[in-house]
Amino acid sequence: MRPATSDIVLLVPEWRSRALIHAQLIEDGFEVVPTDTWSMMRRHLRPGMAPSLALVDLQGVPHPAEVLNDLRVLMKPERVLVLTAMGTLSVADVESRGFRTISRPIVIGDIVQTVANMIDRLPRVLSR
Repeated sequence: MRPATSDIVLLVPEWRSRALIHAQLIEDGFEVVPTDTWSMMRRHLRPGMAPSLALVDLQGVPHPAEVLNDLRVLMKPERVLVLTAMGTLSVADVESRGFRTISRPIVIGDIVQTVANMIDRLPRVLSR
């Protein structure tokens, strides 16, 4: 039997933003694992347990380039949404790694809609 997986693993260091994004994603029917550090997020990206999507808010993430480089090894870039912030990495830098981006200022509804669209476009896996 395959372990249960979540729809989304969320990395948002700032607790207010994490709480708001997490609450809205749950309200819209997604199973979400919220995390506030890269090491915590990484635990949820193991083979066989990887979520449908990873959402990373770069604001407050230490060493964002390293995090995205590691994330690219663990998740297919088309399964990652990155919220960009001033003072971190540029949109061009993030997109050159193959990730989808949303730039600040952001509306939580836009994040949720983008997540829904990305998940809808993912290939469906047939269970046996």
